[in-house]
Amino acid sequence: MIGSELAYTPGISFFERSYIKLLGVPISGLRIRLRRVLPACVGTPRRILDAGCGRGVFSYQLARRFPNAQVVGVDIDEERLPINRTIADQAMLSNLEFRAADVSALGFESEYDLVLSVDNLEHLEDDEAGLRSLVQALAPGGRLVLHVPGYERRWPVFAFATNFDVPGHFRPGYWLDELRERVAGHGLTVESANYTFGWLETVTNNMSYWITRAEAKNKLIYAPLFPLLNVLAWLGRNSRPQRGAGILIVAHKGENP
Repeated sequence: MIGSELAYTPGISFFERSYIKLLGVPISGLRIRLRRVLPACVGTPRRILDAGCGRGVFSYQLARRFPNAQVVGVDIDEERLPINRTIADQAMLSNLEFRAADVSALGFESEYDLVLSVDNLEHLEDDEAGLRSLVQALAPGGRLVLHVPGYERRWPVFAFATNFDVPGHFRPGYWLDELRERVAGHGLTVESANYTFGWLETVTNNMSYWITRAEAKNKLIYAPLFPLLNVLAWLGRNSRPQRGAGILIVAHKGENP
């Protein structure tokens, strides 16, 4: 089950551990992003970077998907990284390591065949430095998979409004054409650029956000509702929204001349 590695999180209750083992990571928006983003991570990369890995859920999935690759998850939250390392050890993911690093100043130079960044740029005051840092980490021929919030989202059901004001965000999100041009401006060839979070996905995510406030609140209310919300969001996984609450950009760096 996707994200079931979080069942190894130290200090969680028996109920939480059992729930995660059975249903996977119970975060609606994260599950939607996993379904949208992971299919873009293809090929046979030897070195993979999950930049701004947070809880490490994408890192765990990449380590399983590419067992012959070395996966590195980096994040600025040094208190979270030991937890991620413990989970990776318990899950026996020997090809995965976690390091402390700031996405806006990663310090890598042409090292990774696949660079993944999921919902990080909006957290950076200087998001151009962050984008430049991600591109610099790419090896020639490497692929960048970038997901960010869209500037607008459906709220609560049909009308569009500015995306959620989340603590820690410097901006509500991005416009597709703007971000595509910025990625191309760093010398990458954009393979695809599209919105994510179709109608079903967004409505279920809105309900999840309304209950939890994105802070894991009201767990006793959310726990019995999550399976239904997740199934409904899964049904919308193949939609191709013309406007959506997320943006997915896939691009690659040219080979050296």
